[in-house]
Amino acid sequence: MVNELDGKVAIVTGGASGIGRGIAERFVAEGSRVVIADVATDMGEQLAATLGGAAFFQRTDVSDPEQVGALIAATVEKFGGLHVMVNNAAVSSPLRRLLDDDLSDFHRIMGVNVLGVMAGTRDAARHMAESGGGSIINLTSIGGIQAGGGVMIYRASKAAVIQFTKSAAIELARYDIRVNAIAPGSIPTPILGKSAAGMDPDELAEFEARIRQGMRDDRPLKREGTTDDVAQAALYFATERSRYVTGTVLPVDGGTSAGKVVRPRKREG
Repeated sequence: MVNELDGKVAIVTGGASGIGRGIAERFVAEGSRVVIADVATDMGEQLAATLGGAAFFQRTDVSDPEQVGALIAATVEKFGGLHVMVNNAAVSSPLRRLLDDDLSDFHRIMGVNVLGVMAGTRDAARHMAESGGGSIINLTSIGGIQAGGGVMIYRASKAAVIQFTKSAAIELARYDIRVNAIAPGSIPTPILGKSAAGMDPDELAEFEARIRQGMRDDRPLKREGTTDDVAQAALYFATERSRYVTGTVLPVDGGTSAGKVVRPRKREG
């Protein structure tokens, strides 16, 4: 089988763990050289070492546009170009009632989840516009599509990513730059546990188990989603298979955002 990303260079922000790690691993397996950007230095360096010469780690806080610009420059210097930008880095907001929320995490969450995506898109596009185009892939969430309580700031940030992605796709199309979004849902990653900070280990385990079971109950497809399911969607957007696709939002959620499962009542008698 021909590697679909032979000769390509990609950046994956938040690439040291979870969905970002899955995308980085898939892209390297498909022949791409990948720069892993994250604030988790140890995990990022370990992953880059595992992936070999095709991968490089650069510590980057995406909420700082200057660091994002430095990331693009370092990638072009290291690998000679940039063809695919995956803006994946994100943080969650605490799970609490709106009436109890002091909104103290607003700027941190918006800085990573929205400003980071905007800066990553802008700076990658500046290079791509002068180099024949490219693909920008922004990670949103089904939390940005579906309303719900509990993590209001996170949901708002992910909804903003969707609107920004569509707007950027319109503006950047003239440069042959495609901008699309992936909306994962029900994918086991550490971000859910981080939304419940402050719980003791037993409480956290019970909380995660309850939330995961609720996701399973609501999901039409009964098999569990994986980070590689999201990585396969990213691979599609990164390749020529999606050359006529831009401004789209692709849920990778087992059908969750399509609607809840309705189970018919059993007949009595």
